[in-house]
Amino acid sequence: MKALIIGYGSIGSRHADILRDMGLEVSIVSSRKETFLGCYPNTREALDATSPDYVVIANKTHEHHSSLQELATLGFRGTVLIEKPLFHEVNAAPVNEFSAVHVGYNLRFHPLILRLKEILAGQQLVSAQIYAGQYLPLWRPERDYRQTYSSRRENGGGVLRDLSHELDYVNWLFGGWKSLTALGGRYSSIEIESDDAFSILMATERCPMVQIHLNYLDRASRRELLINLDQATVKIDLVKGTGQINSDEFQYDVPRNSTFRKLHQAVLDRDEDKLCSLEEGMEIIKMIDAIELSAQKQTWIIK
Repeated sequence: MKALIIGYGSIGSRHADILRDMGLEVSIVSSRKETFLGCYPNTREALDATSPDYVVIANKTHEHHSSLQELATLGFRGTVLIEKPLFHEVNAAPVNEFSAVHVGYNLRFHPLILRLKEILAGQQLVSAQIYAGQYLPLWRPERDYRQTYSSRRENGGGVLRDLSHELDYVNWLFGGWKSLTALGGRYSSIEIESDDAFSILMATERCPMVQIHLNYLDRASRRELLINLDQATVKIDLVKGTGQINSDEFQYDVPRNSTFRKLHQAVLDRDEDKLCSLEEGMEIIKMIDAIELSAQKQTWIIK
């Protein structure tokens, strides 16, 4: 099977390595002056030369929509995976003949998130606290953070989009949001033009009170969930790989690329149970839009 990766930054190269390891023949579209075999300067040349079955869009967030539009215009009929978030703003998906389109929310394949989904099945949820924080200057130590897409709002950067995994699994685990309010923006001395922190309070279909905090500020990375059920309390630490139900603890060893590998395998196997659909990905963009509007207007947004 042949795969094409559009975008060859850190996440694009990661997807390429994983797919090669899975036995796929991988080609690349890169705007940088790469000269290795299998690298093409644009999508048209790559499609003509390689006829891929599977395309991964992994360029800058603000380029996702135009890349998807180009694939549709060029008549690609295979499977498409778009790195998260789907787009940088609410925008209709182009008319297309793709066999399938999914969004790359790989945390749906994390064993702790899957265990949590099993625990929550049929339970009455009371409250949930979600926390994700990581210091942006140390995020990609090989690069100047001020030159990354994360630092620029116009490129689709900012913590709200970078850490939209949390928004996706909240929707997936707790049902879609019904109402929300938020505070957020750029508060720290980090040299970026995008938002560095957001706090969100919302009600969802299954949980009456959900608090989400996202930031680029935590020197010691944190990614945690605390959920109160009517009969139990569940704690999840995605950084340490640990979980707890009341006093009972459990732990998973999660290799670095395992969730991405499982994501790709599910796409290739057309196993859609855990995959984020185009429609679900669009719901996250609409949620982000509502969060930003709430912070700007300092009001509640009712869906």
